[in-house]
Amino acid sequence: MVDVVLPQMGTSIAEGTIIAWAKAVGDRVEVDETICEISTDKVDSECPSPAAGVVAEHVAAVGETVEVGAVIARIAVDDGAGSGAAPVAGPDANGASNGARAAENGARPSRSAGVRSSPVVRRIAAAQDVDLALVEGSGRGGRITKRDIEAYLARRDEDGGGSRLHSDSPYRPDPVAPPPAAASPGVADLGGVAEPLSRIRLAIGGAMRRSQETAATAHTVVECDMTRVEALRREQRLSPLPFVARATVETLRDFRDLNATLDGTTITRYDRVHLGVAVSLGDEGLIVPVIRDAQQYSVEGLAEQIRTLAQRARAKALAPDDVQGATFTITSPGAAGALIATPIVPVPQVAILDLEAIVRRPVVVADANGNESIAIRSMAHLVLGWDHRAIDGMAAAEFLTAIRARLERL
Repeated sequence: MVDVVLPQMGTSIAEGTIIAWAKAVGDRVEVDETICEISTDKVDSECPSPAAGVVAEHVAAVGETVEVGAVIARIAVDDGAGSGAAPVAGPDANGASNGARAAENGARPSRSAGVRSSPVVRRIAAAQDVDLALVEGSGRGGRITKRDIEAYLARRDEDGGGSRLHSDSPYRPDPVAPPPAAASPGVADLGGVAEPLSRIRLAIGGAMRRSQETAATAHTVVECDMTRVEALRREQRLSPLPFVARATVETLRDFRDLNATLDGTTITRYDRVHLGVAVSLGDEGLIVPVIRDAQQYSVEGLAEQIRTLAQRARAKALAPDDVQGATFTITSPGAAGALIATPIVPVPQVAILDLEAIVRRPVVVADANGNESIAIRSMAHLVLGWDHRAIDGMAAAEFLTAIRARLERL
């Protein structure tokens, strides 16, 4: 008998919640095959089986939160385990028997023949009409994992548009809960439906409340002429964000007080920049993956990093460590048309930059001789949310002004 334990999924992850069993009791499981899906306060992950055999017991139930290293299941190992023997009959997480699944997969013998993958992967492939022979597997022996097929789907659907950028949070929503049996007076009359907040909303609310209770949050705003950025980004077929990200990273090297984390009464300032780029996943929530050592990338390199992280976030293919360790964060609700916002500092970081909508409008400009005129320019607000415990308003203003100067002289 082999114990399946909750794996260490990141340097600061101490526990996880079982959100689905990919293998039911009685199911055959191969080495490194997904046995269950786990949710943490950062991302969702698959838990691979440490041995081949038959699932003998689910020690943890769906919805149960357990500590890293705790036993969540047991596998009965026998001489035939992993040798390619026929699956043991038994219902899966959706109530279907292994025999039924085998019949389902056999419906298309010409597609995905001989490809190693889990039942979860095969169900996704069938639903999305994917030939698994086209998907590169990252698991042991080339086995295709759920992350692999979701990343493949994200690449396939890339022409449909990427994720918008926004603010931090985990990204797997709970199923919609049924309304309570008895609604408060008047709710039904108004056409309202009372239901509890999902896990994702509770996590977001908790994180934001902790930040508000911890940081002395303040905001500073400057207006930036983005006309030159707009011309360059259209020429290079990029969004404005990588240009702002590059200018921010360069400026942070001169303002180490903002490229910092504050833990209690101890501030740590960094030379290298681990840049958090906030990504919105629509109805599925929000996440902030991290570009590590962002100072080493050009505008084009940052654009590629942002695009790749957004695709992986949409495919739920981020690991816990991918969303930890940021020293500074950028968010961009302006992509949805917002003109100004007051972002909450993602503690323990001490600041967050908000890029707002770029709008064409008349402004006063001056030539080299100081002669003024009115011209149509592409303008945007740069908003800095900052922790008054770590810096003062003058430093915030100087930092934003330095970013603006870099962007306007591109």
